[in-house]
Amino acid sequence: MPEIQVVLVNPLYEGNVGSVARVMKNFGFFRLVLVDPCPLSGEAWAMASHARDVLEEARYDTLERVVEESSLVVATTGEVARSVSSPIRMPYFSPRELRSMIAGVDGTVSVLFGRENCGLSNQELARAGIICTIPTSPLYPILNLSHAVGIVCYELAGLERGTYALASPLELESLYAHIDRFLDRVDHPPHKREITLLLARRLLSRAMPTIREVSTIHGLLRRTEQRLGGAIPRNDDDTSPPRGTG
Repeated sequence: MPEIQVVLVNPLYEGNVGSVARVMKNFGFFRLVLVDPCPLSGEAWAMASHARDVLEEARYDTLERVVEESSLVVATTGEVARSVSSPIRMPYFSPRELRSMIAGVDGTVSVLFGRENCGLSNQELARAGIICTIPTSPLYPILNLSHAVGIVCYELAGLERGTYALASPLELESLYAHIDRFLDRVDHPPHKREITLLLARRLLSRAMPTIREVSTIHGLLRRTEQRLGGAIPRNDDDTSPPRGTG
């Protein structure tokens, strides 16, 4: 089963943090991570009510560490893009669609929620493999932080255990680095590099590849590099045999 953790990035109001802990426990989630939060005092504990254990066990960490430890990172946003020319906030999926997308993950899925006043920055959104948005009314689209967490937790509650292990974060980063090197070999325009790598990351994150699939992509890239001009030395990070394949 995916190990889902709720990650609050720079929450501004302690009452909201307490309310998030409460709604998480309502739906059976207990892993709360706080990235650069506001100070927590009596209001947070009062709003947590009978979920004080979730608040007490909340982990304080950095976004970098969260991304490193996660098999999949999901970023939530209320502001989405309507054009493929703005890939930072698209493609996007509803919490209900998210459920089926992560059901097979056997690892940590981190769901990021941003600040109450401005959400997640573009730089933070770019760290995620999947973008999730809640379909609210255009007449009043702004949700309270704990309400947004509650809706996502409701949709993700009760997922069954995954049946296969995905490529690890390190294995995926090795593949992204290989794609980056490959872009040099094919003279990819420098001004398109950042967006191309972002789109590759998003595509592969949604695909949730296994280690065997990642190894196969490495192999295809190496074969293409050889055809382009001479044998390419293998990188230590992309030659490990697939786990469990014998």
